Amino acid sequence: MVTNKNCILRLSRYKNALYRFKTLGFHKIFSDYLADAVGVTSAQVRKDFSLFGISGNKRGGYQIDALIIKLNDILGKNELQKVIIAGAGNLGSALMKYKNFEKEGIKIVAAFDIDPSKRNPKFPIPVFALEELEEFVKTNEIKIGIISVPDIAAQHTLDIMIRAGIKGVLNFAPMQLKNAGDCVVNNVNLELELENLIYFVNAMQKSAGVITLNDPLI
Repeated sequence: MVTNKNCILRLSRYKNALYRFKTLGFHKIFSDYLADAVGVTSAQVRKDFSLFGISGNKRGGYQIDALIIKLNDILGKNELQKVIIAGAGNLGSALMKYKNFEKEGIKIVAAFDIDPSKRNPKFPIPVFALEELEEFVKTNEIKIGIISVPDIAAQHTLDIMIRAGIKGVLNFAPMQLKNAGDCVVNNVNLELELENLIYFVNAMQKSAGVITLNDPLI
């Protein structure tokens, strides 16, 4: 089943909320509790669940353990997801050091870079030449890739990944990539996200009449 991105994002947030409720000793949960925890309506929770055949009991709610298992299955967390990174610079290195990926069933198994000084096949997460990416992906049946290369090299890197058989890419390069074929590309532009955040913070301050250091009245 293919559904919209916002729905899948909400499923991930429901799952994380369920784990928090479980640590608090809850065994069952009602949709309105879950809605409050995630910031949506209870009707939205039930609608999202109904898309995947998940139903609760009006009196008893949802069994938390069973719901977590179902959501993990939907989100592909029932088996380890192997991921490769193209670009072992500052961002790529930070992603490789992030410890919570494996808690979520995600394992970065290798990185690739054109810079010989960054390569080392003996690292805990080995770093190979970019030319080795295609063979590594095919040999290890990798389906997910992360792009953290400069924008000038991003499209070429995506083309290599698609040719190798990658089916999903998280792109951190600050540009929209042209996707040919059946590969899903999620573009994450950190500069754009921060720019949008700054705008809304400033707009909120202005609408609330907050005086800033840039205000001519100061």
